[in-house]
Amino acid sequence: MSSQKEYLLGIDLGTSGTKTVLFDTDGNAVASALVEYPMYQPKNGWAEQDPKDWWNAARDTIRQVLEDSGADPAAVKGLGISGQMHGLVMLDENGEVLRNSIIWCDQRTQAECDEITEKIGKERLIEITANPALTGFTAGKILWVRKNEPEIYEKCRHILLPKDYVRYMLTGEFATEVSDASGMQLLDVKNRCWSREVLEKLEIDPSLLAKMYESPEVTGTVTAEAAALTGLKEGTPVVGGAGDNAAAAVGTGVVEEGKAFTTLGTSGVVFAHSDSVTIDPKGRVHTFCSAVPGCWTVMSCTLSAGLSLKWFRDTFCGEEKAVAAGMGVDPYYLMDKQAEKSPIGANRLIYLPYLMGERSPLLDPSARGVFFGLSAIHTKYDMLRAVMEGVIYSQRECLDILRGMGVVSSEMLACGGGGSSPFWRQMMADVYGLPVKTVANKEGPALGAAILAGVGAGVYKSVPEACRQVIHVNPAQPPIGENHWQYEKYYEIYRSLYPALKESFSSLAAL
Repeated sequence: MSSQKEYLLGIDLGTSGTKTVLFDTDGNAVASALVEYPMYQPKNGWAEQDPKDWWNAARDTIRQVLEDSGADPAAVKGLGISGQMHGLVMLDENGEVLRNSIIWCDQRTQAECDEITEKIGKERLIEITANPALTGFTAGKILWVRKNEPEIYEKCRHILLPKDYVRYMLTGEFATEVSDASGMQLLDVKNRCWSREVLEKLEIDPSLLAKMYESPEVTGTVTAEAAALTGLKEGTPVVGGAGDNAAAAVGTGVVEEGKAFTTLGTSGVVFAHSDSVTIDPKGRVHTFCSAVPGCWTVMSCTLSAGLSLKWFRDTFCGEEKAVAAGMGVDPYYLMDKQAEKSPIGANRLIYLPYLMGERSPLLDPSARGVFFGLSAIHTKYDMLRAVMEGVIYSQRECLDILRGMGVVSSEMLACGGGGSSPFWRQMMADVYGLPVKTVANKEGPALGAAILAGVGAGVYKSVPEACRQVIHVNPAQPPIGENHWQYEKYYEIYRSLYPALKESFSSLAAL
């Protein structure tokens, strides 16, 4: 390495905004900038964004971090992009945007998903693309535009994902990479290439799709025009980058067999690295290509993890919110202290966290939240503890499916807002029977994108080696054996409740 300081740039294109972070080669954030943009909902259940907003945000935040840091643009060795997955960007022959992007949380494509399942076959679809036809994924959106906006589809010459549009504006190249493309339902996930069978059966012209790369591969370099707009040096390498969860895995060091993370955000995600491809034939969890070349990831998504706790706080914890404001602390800090007053098992009270229906591992939109075992002895503290336990049981149920697929973790990282609670982390360690750690750096996806850029630019030898050098974890919270066996009894009852209530949930939904 030269004596002059070298830098790497990570762009994280999210749903609410784009954050760009400049890192030194030791993984320290030197400068960061965020620009937010709107989401449009033309109809109930629809969600769209303007790709030009993403590009303007990326351009402005790159310029901002270069100015704020005073870094020499020539010292920026490479750039990587992490992005929200599944969004559909359609360009004409001149590379102009044809319509707003239909993004990941849009729900308009159920009819198209049914059509995809029918044309390819439910089992065959999971065999090739590793996932059942889901409304969030890109393939259904392509079919929807073809059916409902044929004049736009006629003009379409290029189909890109959100981050790949920003790449196009930076480099002039139509390129994508395997981790993000895994969420389009057009990828042969085992073989890491577009599926000819799926494209033929859905009658999608393969020439519309971008060239496929591995995440740390160089996909192009910054053009003179983009250099003038961003302040970057012309010729700066731009690597494949990754979808948001795959980039977060790199940014937390979950890039080797045996490593996994649990995110307790609004939703809950258990995400594990695997050196071999394993697909759940029932489609209860998602298998995607990893940002590490030749590897895969398996992830679950429960819909109401942190959301369950937020619902409880907003519905029952007005006093705690007021006291916390007076003390200058987070209400969740006080709620942790209160939950600790209730014993393991919350005095025989169990909570099912299905406030918004459920995705992993149940795939049941009719499932609903339940307090089971409620009696006159129970206090608000018991209910609070039961909520926290129920959320961890739902993550454990997903982890058990991963274990059943042979994806076994020896340690767990805790991420997201819930991961910052030592009490909840201990509960996770005890229920999982695994040591639980946290990462010192909180820049997950942007750091992951920057690490991939460093590998592509030759700053690091490989993704795992870069992570070992750059990512620092805090000491682990080991599981307490006695607690594990106590939780196990309640977890068995928790698992028996959904099958017993399944029919009742659907009857309730039909009323």
